[in-house]
Amino acid sequence: MSGKGRVLDGNAIAAEVRAEVAREVQALRARGVRPGLAVVLVGEDPASAIYVRNKDRAAGEAGFEVRTLRLEAGTSQAELLAHVAALNADAGVHGILVQLPLPAGLDPAPVVAAIDPAKDVDGLHPLNVAALVMDRPGLVPCTPAGCIELLDRSGVDLKGRHVVVVGRSMLVGKPLAHLALRRHATVTICHSRTRDLAAVVRTADVVVAAVGRARLIRGEWLKPGAVVLDVGMNRGADGKLVGDVDFEAARERAAAITPVPGGVGPMTIAMLLRNTAIAAARQCGLEDASSGPVRGGTALARDGGA
Repeated sequence: MSGKGRVLDGNAIAAEVRAEVAREVQALRARGVRPGLAVVLVGEDPASAIYVRNKDRAAGEAGFEVRTLRLEAGTSQAELLAHVAALNADAGVHGILVQLPLPAGLDPAPVVAAIDPAKDVDGLHPLNVAALVMDRPGLVPCTPAGCIELLDRSGVDLKGRHVVVVGRSMLVGKPLAHLALRRHATVTICHSRTRDLAAVVRTADVVVAAVGRARLIRGEWLKPGAVVLDVGMNRGADGKLVGDVDFEAARERAAAITPVPGGVGPMTIAMLLRNTAIAAARQCGLEDASSGPVRGGTALARDGGA
C-alpha cells in the first residue's frame, strides 16, 4: 500500500465524537436535564427510513431521549406544520429533525422555517444560516460540521490552503465554504456550470466533492498531495454505494482521502448528536458551565475576521 494516500476513518473519528457527547449527556442528566431529540419521518422512503433508524440508534446509545414521529405519505402541509408546532412547544424536546426529502406535494422550506431555531439541530433554519454567514453562534448543518471535525482530528490545518468545494447546496457546499473561511482557507465553490472543472480541482490543496454524481472527480484531476473529502452517496450498477470521487485512482495521488461508505457519513450523525447536546444545554441555560462539545466544539467555535 506504499505510495497511496491515507484513508481517513470516519467511523473511528465519529465514535470519538459520540463518546464525548455521551459524557456530556451524562453531565446534563446529572444536572436534571434529559436531552430529547424528536425525529419526524414522513412517508416510507427506504433510504430515509435507514437514516432515521441509524440516527435513532446512535442517539439512544448516547443517552438522549429519542422520539420518532412516523407520518403517512399523505400527511398534509398543515398537519405536518401542526406537528412541528407541538414539538416546538414541548419542553422535553431540545432538538427537532424533519427527515428530508419530504414526499411529493410537501414543501420543505416552510417546514424548516417553522422549526424553533434553538431546536433546529439540522442547522437549516434561516436564522441559523444567517448566524453561520455572519460568524455568530448558531447550530451548523451536520455534514459540513462533520467534514471540518474530520479534518481537525486528522491533523489537516486549513489555514492558508486552497479548498475547492464541488457542489453548492445549502446542505453541504455553501455552509462548508463558510466554515472553511472561518479557518482562514481560500475557498472556491464549483458547480455544474463551472468551466473546466478539472483545471480548478487541480489547484486545490483540499477537495470536497458534494455534487451527487458517481466518480465525477477523477484521480488525474488532483494535485499530488491533496486531501480529498468525498461527501457523495451514489448507488453503483451493482447496487453498492460509491462516492463522487474515483477512490482508487484518487488515492494514488492524494495524501489523504475519505472512503464511501465509512468516511463523512458517520460524521454527519455524530454532529447531529453534538448539535442536540449543544441545543439542550443552551435551552437550559447551562452552556457556560458545559464542557467542550456543548460550548460548540472545534467545528463551531473558531475565529473569523479578515
